[in-house]
Amino acid sequence: MSEDTSTSIRSVPHGGVTLAVVLVGFLALPMSMSGAGVAVPRIGADLDASGPAAQWVVTAYFLTASSFMLVAGSLGDAIGRRRIYRTGAVAFTLGCLGAAFAPNIAVLLTARVLTGLGAAGVMAGGGAILGATFTGAARARAFAAMGTTSGLGLALGPSFSGWLVDGLGWRLGFGAFVVPGLALIAGTWLMRETRAEQSPRIDIAGATVFVAGLAALMLGVTQGSSLGWASPIVLILLIGVLFLLGVFVVIERRAANPILNLSLLRRRGFMGWLLAAITMSIGFGGVLNFLPSYLQDPVGMTAASTGLVMILPTLPMMVMPTVGGFLIGKGFSPVPVITTALLAIAGGNAWLAILHPAITPLQLAGPLVLLGAGVGLASGIIDAQAMNEVGEKQVGMAAGMLNTVRGTSNALILGLFGSALIAILTGKINSTSLAGQVATGNLPDTTDVEFLAEQLTDTWRIVLITLAAICGLAAIVTSALVSRSRSHSGTTDWNT
Repeated sequence: MSEDTSTSIRSVPHGGVTLAVVLVGFLALPMSMSGAGVAVPRIGADLDASGPAAQWVVTAYFLTASSFMLVAGSLGDAIGRRRIYRTGAVAFTLGCLGAAFAPNIAVLLTARVLTGLGAAGVMAGGGAILGATFTGAARARAFAAMGTTSGLGLALGPSFSGWLVDGLGWRLGFGAFVVPGLALIAGTWLMRETRAEQSPRIDIAGATVFVAGLAALMLGVTQGSSLGWASPIVLILLIGVLFLLGVFVVIERRAANPILNLSLLRRRGFMGWLLAAITMSIGFGGVLNFLPSYLQDPVGMTAASTGLVMILPTLPMMVMPTVGGFLIGKGFSPVPVITTALLAIAGGNAWLAILHPAITPLQLAGPLVLLGAGVGLASGIIDAQAMNEVGEKQVGMAAGMLNTVRGTSNALILGLFGSALIAILTGKINSTSLAGQVATGNLPDTTDVEFLAEQLTDTWRIVLITLAAICGLAAIVTSALVSRSRSHSGTTDWNT
């Protein structure tokens, strides 16, 4: 495969078909993800699962997807990236079908776990397939198209799901994604298989410890708000995370073909782009998944109206990835581009602290558009620039790691965002169960509803300002890491 940076997407054998199939996946999965948050209040009411249990409909998906993303990427290098993509598409389709017919919250959560497993295969496999199929400038354009399509999916998800929830019920909000799932399965037969030149031995021990550690971390975070951070169960889980992390490092250092090559983490540039991916996810994940509940109660919008409002941050995501790719292609340094993107995310969170129960869509437009513009600009350059930091034989692992940190960050921000809302609310209203109910958009119809709405709003403001500060600091650190990598790597071509 030519390394010539003038390679175009059309000149790569099977490139156009491969790109089209991958883009279908990166359209459907973000739609499914961003739309789920709109349905949480209705699901909680229908299945008598308000509070943290209802929010697990979203969290279970992210936890499973992030846990297996890195595993899927390395498996793709070993047994075939198309095979992993196809397997993921099958699991995603079955999960959506199961969620549509779930009779209770337990079955629904099981179906969401299966959907998350499928998402891990589709996203890790898709990114690796693009990394292996395209090179040079064509790779940058392919990943920019992936970012644009993902932004389109995020934009359409809330309004599409909101329309379905209001008109036909939340079950069809999951069942509708069976159709694109079947299209993904069929499309894989038109793609060319790619894998590492030498099939590596799969690091089963490393994969097992990694998944166990991430699951323990998520359980610890989500249980911290309800049981208390000093609870023996929570402390055992968090101590277990540290132990498993140590075991994982030992395994990976000794493994002939580690699931995570720790040498990647010693590359400043790659670490900088990983940090940018983390910041992008945590800066938007909480707002995307929890704001719909706030807008329905206490603000009082319908699910359909909420979906339309949530288009505001996702509309710029359809444009800004292309802008980012264009700037880099024209010779702009990626350092100011990614710094600007992350500062926009920080600014959007800070501006969104104007939240109040009588807020209008017009008042929300400014902060949400700024937030979406920052996420879109970042998503258009992170993958391609991070891929430039690794060799061709490691694109599967690199793609898996990028998607893992994004998925893990999304899962953690869901847990931490929800835990923070519940913990702060509990301190204000002295009831953990009521705090969980209020935080997920189910304010009780009592004389204290205005008081509860006020406390929830104050809690939101605290969390948003904290997020803004974290994202601002991360922008500075990311800029320093990427700048130092560039200054110490004279052979790196940042325009490819």
